[in-house]
Amino acid sequence: MGWIRESIESVKSMKIRESLFQIISLGMIVSSAFMIWKGLMCITGSESPVVVVLSESMEPGFQRGDILFLHMSKDPIRAGEIVVFNVKGRDIPIVHRVIEVHEHQRTDEVDILTKGSCLMLAGRQLS
Repeated sequence: MGWIRESIESVKSMKIRESLFQIISLGMIVSSAFMIWKGLMCITGSESPVVVVLSESMEPGFQRGDILFLHMSKDPIRAGEIVVFNVKGRDIPIVHRVIEVHEHQRTDEVDILTKGSCLMLAGRQLS
């Protein structure tokens, strides 16, 4: 509790000009990070241009905690590629390796078997 009181006293002792400078600096840092994120979204064509591997399911290729930079491709999905997809009801995207791709000739649907997951995708949409 003593550190809270010390923090409050130090804030009170700051001059208004120093406080405004710190607020503006924080705003610039936050807005710069937002602009970089939006820029990456435009360049990569992905809603989530950066993801972090959260589990050991991709080992030995990717370790837990690895950072992946994503980009959207117009090329057909092939076995061996890494895909990132969303599952209904989950906020966190899933990163998996494609094991098999089954294209249906009559429809524009593609079945993709990933490491332990099977998805039915319409026209390559991964969400």
